[in-house]
Amino acid sequence: MAWINTLVFVIIGVVIGFIIARLTMRDNTQQKDLKKELEKSRYELEQYRQELVDHFAQSAELLDNISRDYSKLYQHMATTSAELMPNLPEQDNPFAKRISNLSEVIDDTASTQEPPRDYSDGASGLLKDAEKTSKAS
Repeated sequence: MAWINTLVFVIIGVVIGFIIARLTMRDNTQQKDLKKELEKSRYELEQYRQELVDHFAQSAELLDNISRDYSKLYQHMATTSAELMPNLPEQDNPFAKRISNLSEVIDDTASTQEPPRDYSDGASGLLKDAEKTSKAS
């Protein structure tokens, strides 16, 4: 009789476990759906970020082109105004002063485009003292 009771309790436990598993499986499908939606949203966000980076890169390139074209136009106007009106005093020529300022700005921007050096001019730190003693010897 003890075996029969044990068998009945095992069967009842299996049935209760099956019912509990079925109830919690619904939540699992919800989690899977939410996970798929989250992955889709992450993918769309990454695509948006890439589009934004591409947009700014293209915009920067276009602005750079506009800047170069503007400086070429200005230089052209300055040279042709000097050629067409050679007797015009420099203070009356509206391009004379600005073209010198423009060339200074272009020179300044060219010098700032250099990559930073990865070394210093002289010794520093512990090696500084060792260098002085070796020079003195």
